[in-house]
Amino acid sequence: MEGLTHLHFSGLIIGICTFLIIGFFHPVVVKCEYHFGTRCWWVFLLLGIGGVAGSLCVADVLASTLLGVFAFSSFWTIKEIFEQEERVKKGWFPKNPKRKYKF
Repeated sequence: MEGLTHLHFSGLIIGICTFLIIGFFHPVVVKCEYHFGTRCWWVFLLLGIGGVAGSLCVADVLASTLLGVFAFSSFWTIKEIFEQEERVKKGWFPKNPKRKYKF
């Protein structure tokens, strides 16, 4: 048990949380495109900007890192929402029958 007191778990915590944050955004992309189309991209832009600002303002390395991961996952989601529209167009994902599509 004494050997565990010298281990630093921050790298593992960052890795696990990064995995969870990225995993959280995958279904969000599908749901947002299904319900709102590409109109909601600006929400993720604001979330990303907020995450960057938070990451710059927080002194704790762990929290700052996780805010940075959240911020850039939000920015990546903007690209993914537009790509999700293409996947719907190809028939890989279902269309929302309550929405009108450009294609």
